[in-house]
Amino acid sequence: MAPMYAKDQPTGFTNRIQRIAIVGAGGSVGQPITQALLQTGKHTITALTRAGSQSPLPSGVHSIPVDYNSPDSLSNALLNQDCLIITLSVQAPPDTQSKLIQAAVTAGVKYVMPNVWGCDVMHQPFVNSGIHWERLRNALNEIESKGLTWTALVCGFWYEHSLLLGSGGFGFDFTEKKLTLNDDGNTKINVSTQTQCGRAVAALLSLKLFPENEHDKEVTLSRWSNKPAYISSFLLSQRDMFESWKRVTGDDEEQWTVVQEGSKERYERGLEMMRNGDRAGFLLAMYSRVFFPQWRWRS
Repeated sequence: MAPMYAKDQPTGFTNRIQRIAIVGAGGSVGQPITQALLQTGKHTITALTRAGSQSPLPSGVHSIPVDYNSPDSLSNALLNQDCLIITLSVQAPPDTQSKLIQAAVTAGVKYVMPNVWGCDVMHQPFVNSGIHWERLRNALNEIESKGLTWTALVCGFWYEHSLLLGSGGFGFDFTEKKLTLNDDGNTKINVSTQTQCGRAVAALLSLKLFPENEHDKEVTLSRWSNKPAYISSFLLSQRDMFESWKRVTGDDEEQWTVVQEGSKERYERGLEMMRNGDRAGFLLAMYSRVFFPQWRWRS
């Protein structure tokens, strides 16, 4: 496809994103993004909230209550917005993102950062791993098929969040002082802090949309049109995490119970739990899958 330039756009075109709507602005993912966007001073932020929601929002955010069962409610809330950012709870109904995408189409929103945060859904073996990540890949296809543009943030697991998920996440049970390692615990993966994710989104959405002309060599958001943007705060293993914990707290390894389990065995056990209706299996399968020694999305 030929490159697009700002000079070729219709009269009145503004070569940057100014008005941003965000779903989940008060959540653990959405709040750092919202704060970082506000700090740029380049955007007006509108939060789509459920009617009656009491979740606090950062100062400077305009709030519009919406009814997710009403297409008109959603599309009206998105009128005149340049970009929609979607951050959803894992408890959100499966069709929520699709409803938001359709509302964005109806409202004329052109750019979407979908609820695809974390691992690389463009990595087909991972998408095919039976952990329901194909739904996220389908969301990207839906956005493109409806003529919108997406960028997904591939940031690895959220570091601070994952440390607190117990043995099914990064393997740490801080209450019992027990650590479960995948294999020998030395497989390194990319992870990011939620604050870093917020900064990344704000930096991306503060770029110009397109080069001004063929002589403009500045980096623009168009570089990530319908593509993931890859970031990472750290490249580290479970043993690296444990060393960091001991360094900060003064704990000795003798105070901890450290056990090893094969990442493939943990993954298969997680899938079996999912088949039996145990939702904890999703967490176990997802995290252990990324620790497979031969799988590579590592910078």
